[in-house]
Amino acid sequence: MSAAEDLATHAPAVEAVPKRAMTLSAGTTIAILAVLVLVPAFTKNFVIFQLTMLLIYGLAVLALNILTGGSGQFSLGQSAFYAIGAYTSAILMEQYNVNYVLTLPVAGIICFGAGFLFGLPALRLSGVYLALATFALATAMPQLLKLGFFEPWTGGVQGLVVTKPDAPFGLPIGQDAWLYYFTLAVTVAIYIFSINLLRSRSGRAFMAIRDNEIAASAMGIDVSLYKTLAFGVSAGITGVAGGLGAIAVQFVAPDSYTIQLAISLFLGMVVGGVGWLPGSFVGAAFIIFVPNMAENISKGLSGAVFGVLLFLVIFLVPHGARQIAIVGQRLIGKLKKS
Repeated sequence: MSAAEDLATHAPAVEAVPKRAMTLSAGTTIAILAVLVLVPAFTKNFVIFQLTMLLIYGLAVLALNILTGGSGQFSLGQSAFYAIGAYTSAILMEQYNVNYVLTLPVAGIICFGAGFLFGLPALRLSGVYLALATFALATAMPQLLKLGFFEPWTGGVQGLVVTKPDAPFGLPIGQDAWLYYFTLAVTVAIYIFSINLLRSRSGRAFMAIRDNEIAASAMGIDVSLYKTLAFGVSAGITGVAGGLGAIAVQFVAPDSYTIQLAISLFLGMVVGGVGWLPGSFVGAAFIIFVPNMAENISKGLSGAVFGVLLFLVIFLVPHGARQIAIVGQRLIGKLKKS
């Protein structure tokens, strides 16, 4: 049996997402963290920057995974919350001289509120209609940021330049490496929070709503509250990712947060595996590195090459990296028994 046939045979059903978020083993997690900590010592600044962006996009995809994989609500509007978080950090840093560390919780709180409020009218929508509503939000956000009313803060179409922070306490480390370690620390903290959230009473309520909204309501779960809460938490994490993205890129502009970013984040969730939190970072790696690979193969037909590569991934592993992980665990189990 070929590898592709084995993957197809063992493909888990989408409905069979485990009640608890599927996570990596402790040993695997520690090994990955050790590699991530050591990477800056052996790579150039550009690679460090790419890895920083991988972690940032991974957070945004993870936030979408909580919303879709956790509560079953589809969203194509994550780029809007990413933009709000990015502009919040940029404005606080450049116009009010707020420390970059303090801007992140502010960005998260503002985006949590925006997501919660957006979730209220979205309660009447579900499925494709909810996706279209969030699509409209993502489409409108770049234009809203260009309005003359907000221009004194946002810089209008010209955007804002963000100063990259130095390492604190006189540490002998470059700006890129420091920002990478800072982003890694924030990512680990949010990842642990997300796992605990999905394993908590609220997380079980999310997944009950995802599996059967009517049954969840009959069990006494406040469906309206938890659906809007899922939107708020997802938006809040996305806002923190947006703030980190603004600091890493050192620039914010309306056209940086178009619907293309929202689609890329949704694509990253699908490739990583809906409902599998570690897959969020696999999906982030896909949307960062695969377009570059496609351009190296053919600069004139990079879009077509990317489309073919994406089609192959979806065809061979329709449930994303989660499916590969399940098959890998089964193969390792068979080898141990033999």
